Amino acid sequence: MSDNRSGAWGEAQARRYLRLRGWRIVETNYSCRFGEIDLIARRGEILAFVEVKTRKSERYGEAREFVTAAKQQRIVATASMYLQEHPSELQPRFDVIEVYAPAGLITARPRIHHIEDAFC
Repeated sequence: MSDNRSGAWGEAQARRYLRLRGWRIVETNYSCRFGEIDLIARRGEILAFVEVKTRKSERYGEAREFVTAAKQQRIVATASMYLQEHPSELQPRFDVIEVYAPAGLITARPRIHHIEDAFC
């Protein structure tokens, strides 16, 4: 499940998950010369930069394992650029949301795991 459609589908599932838990989505697919951040969300005093990973299963490893050290560095650099463009008093944080969809895009109830403060 690694095509663009599944990624967009997984991000939509993650947005829904966050909204149901009181988060406000500030930005989706923010990009700059350093990279891209799937979701930027706010709740209370936290501004979360969220990487979403969608997989059918954990057969080849947990989805979070695909957020490599190099990917983390790109996300941090991209978040720094975002904060330069949009100064904020909020506390930044880096989260990963794993979306597991065994039936692919037709999965009625994907399993979602939100890892707060996943790296940095």
